[in-house]
Amino acid sequence: MSFDEEWSTARNTAAANVSTRLNSVPAAPGPGGGSADLELNQDQIGEVGSEAYKLHTRLSTDGKHAAASTAEAAGALTREGFASGAALLKVNTRWESQLKTLVAACANISNGLNYSLSSHSKEEQQLHADFTASRIDQLLK
Repeated sequence: MSFDEEWSTARNTAAANVSTRLNSVPAAPGPGGGSADLELNQDQIGEVGSEAYKLHTRLSTDGKHAAASTAEAAGALTREGFASGAALLKVNTRWESQLKTLVAACANISNGLNYSLSSHSKEEQQLHADFTASRIDQLLK
């Protein structure tokens, strides 16, 4: 059997097994019941953001502590005619590039989580204010 025939058979089999299934939520007692399906634990998210910031700070300094000595060693090896000098310089350049990427990712995580916590809190306050001021709130009491 050729690849095209096998692929066609696989597609037809998959297409024959397609069906629609709607998710449902079990009925909860009381008006507007049900449990929240999105939970934001601010303490845990704050801890992750804090750790990302600490990692960012440490990587920014500790990740570069060997840069000067590595560049010096690469220069000395190159001056003495060793091909490993150029290779060591290439490794150092790649390390610095990867370090910058990792530091930026840590900053992105930390900043993103801080923004998420702040915006979630503001949205929760706004929703609460909107809901309590609405006619629905009066009817539910």
